[in-house]
Amino acid sequence: MSKLRYAILGSGMMGHEHIRNIHLLEETEVSAVSDPDEGMREKAVSLTDGRAKAFTDHRDLLASGIADVLVIASPNHTHVDLLPDALSSGLPILVEKPLCTTVPDCEAMVELAKGRSAPVWVAMEYRYMPPVNLLVQSLKEGKIGAMKMLSITEHRFPFLEKVGDWNRFSKNSGGTLVEKCCHFFDLMRLLTQSEPVQVYASGGIVVNHLDERYDGKTPDILDHAIVTVDFENGVRGLLELCMFSEGSYFQEEIAIIGDQAKFEARVPGPSRFWPGNQEREAEVTFSPREPKGPVTQTVEVDATHLAAGDHHGSTFYQHQKFLDAIRLGTPVEVTLEDGLEAVRIGAAAEESVQTRMPVKLN
Repeated sequence: MSKLRYAILGSGMMGHEHIRNIHLLEETEVSAVSDPDEGMREKAVSLTDGRAKAFTDHRDLLASGIADVLVIASPNHTHVDLLPDALSSGLPILVEKPLCTTVPDCEAMVELAKGRSAPVWVAMEYRYMPPVNLLVQSLKEGKIGAMKMLSITEHRFPFLEKVGDWNRFSKNSGGTLVEKCCHFFDLMRLLTQSEPVQVYASGGIVVNHLDERYDGKTPDILDHAIVTVDFENGVRGLLELCMFSEGSYFQEEIAIIGDQAKFEARVPGPSRFWPGNQEREAEVTFSPREPKGPVTQTVEVDATHLAAGDHHGSTFYQHQKFLDAIRLGTPVEVTLEDGLEAVRIGAAAEESVQTRMPVKLN
């Protein structure tokens, strides 16, 4: 079997994480990277021990013919320009979330990809965290009975600094509830197996970025929010986001509640932000209504996979699934349509914060 050659379009933090995880896959290599920023580009090449060819423009990379697979990890607002060129290449594509920053741009990408044979996969790493997999499995096995409610809490660190400070403004990122929380709205759709009909959100900027100025402009990205999502099948979802709570032992806590039991997953944040770079174990708890007696177990994750990124090993497991779609023709698990719907919910939540009114969805 010949090695699959991956090209990374956008070599910032997530681009680097993808490179580290691709190195862990069998019979793969990173053959090329593109990024207009020299520093990020050179660091990405160094992660390949200098083997990848560097490009400043993605179009030159695509024209070079030295890639079999494309990974788009550029800033959110650039996807709308990069993805059409990538789609026209005919190569398999993994595109980071959010698919685009607006619903119309996402819809345009879905339309452009129609009739395409090579897989296009939207990167939603949180689906592939081992504790979340156990949540999904518990639903399949009927452990909680009929699902009625779910809640997702993320208490985490503020947005990191990015090249050109692009992530400080909603016009570039789509807004916090698109940029960050499309992950969670995607999880809600996955867990409920239903579509949202109404979104209501409340949020603001009360701690982070208040003293920052960029070309005289103040950042407008939310640092906290509460979002409720009502689904067609009657399930109600709740998201609580706080981005000034990095002292929390667990970063994400997800609970699904049925008429017979509750199942919870708790996931720690990246070890590099914890004292001593200490890894912490995730855990899950099953709490039946009868007989009462919650059962908690830790969830082990391979240390190599943990060390390859900030998403509790999930980037590697996602890449394994994507590679199966390429080599074996298995179904794409996170489609462009999934990416669109996650952005649709996030955009509705951003609108609701501004209008202080619920937003109905078709």
